[in-house]
Amino acid sequence: MAYETTIAEQRAVRRRHGGVPRPGASQAFSFLYFAYIVVPVTAGVDKYFHYLVDWNIYVSPAYASLVGGNVPRLMDGVGVAEILAGVIVALRPRLGGWIVAAWLWGIIINLLLIPGYFDIALRDFGLSLGALAMASLAKEVEP
Repeated sequence: MAYETTIAEQRAVRRRHGGVPRPGASQAFSFLYFAYIVVPVTAGVDKYFHYLVDWNIYVSPAYASLVGGNVPRLMDGVGVAEILAGVIVALRPRLGGWIVAAWLWGIIINLLLIPGYFDIALRDFGLSLGALAMASLAKEVEP
């Protein structure tokens, strides 16, 4: 029922704007869409090469214990998940935005378990809000 209301609201907005999304919304969506494809895929690929950073230092002992302390193996899985998240954003941005936001919340929890990484947790919270904004804008700009 709520989904039908959302569709009706989308159609009403499009009728008011000549059947097309508002230019500002479309442009904002495009920026976020690009970012939430490129950034997760780039970070995911770098989990294997560690060119940008040694990602293993960002794993809390609690998360490391999930794989018996084998942090490199955990980060391999994280890399695959991040690449998939970027692909999902590319194909289904409304769904992908929520997946990226949820993924970032998992990263935030991990970072809050490590003293000294609270600034990165705060940055990732901001990124999660951007992912939610992209998912919300996708309702307006997707056909």
